[in-house]
Amino acid sequence: MKKEEIIALLVERTNMRKKDVKELLNAFEEIVLEGVKEGKKVPLGALGYFKKVERSARTGHNPKTGEKIQIPATVVPKFVPGKKFKEAVK
Repeated sequence: MKKEEIIALLVERTNMRKKDVKELLNAFEEIVLEGVKEGKKVPLGALGYFKKVERSARTGHNPKTGEKIQIPATVVPKFVPGKKFKEAVK
């Protein structure tokens, strides 16, 4: 599903103007990005939540050569699905 399809569905279900829905969705994206960046857990109701996760440094290997390489520590975003979301997907 593309962003434009989501916007069209929201327009249909809320009777809001397309312009207003776009602004709302863009603002929502910014709020989620800022919250996760600040290290906050950002809930999305029954869908789940986004959070920031720190991955420690580890040793990996190059699949072509088999050579061991050091993978540095990093911070990544993570989505944790909620119980209702998991059940709906089953």
